[in-house]
Amino acid sequence: MKPSSVSTPDAQLDLRGTPCPINFVRTKLCLEKMQPGALLEVWLDPGEPIEQVPDSLIMAGYQVEQIQDCASYFSLLVRRPVTDQ
Repeated sequence: MKPSSVSTPDAQLDLRGTPCPINFVRTKLCLEKMQPGALLEVWLDPGEPIEQVPDSLIMAGYQVEQIQDCASYFSLLVRRPVTDQ
């Protein structure tokens, strides 16, 4: 696998229209149900959601691998760590 390539997400979560902090809570709950090392794609609105959620996930110990601007929303790729803290 090339270092620049990102693997296909194991799950997808559409949180467009979901306010903060509910979108962070839903993302975290979804990640906790996934296998260690699994990759989650989250769709977030511009503004507060994309400004707050990635930082909150990093502080909670998750790896944010990619943030992509998809015009009307943002696609965030988050990996559950193999070993939880």
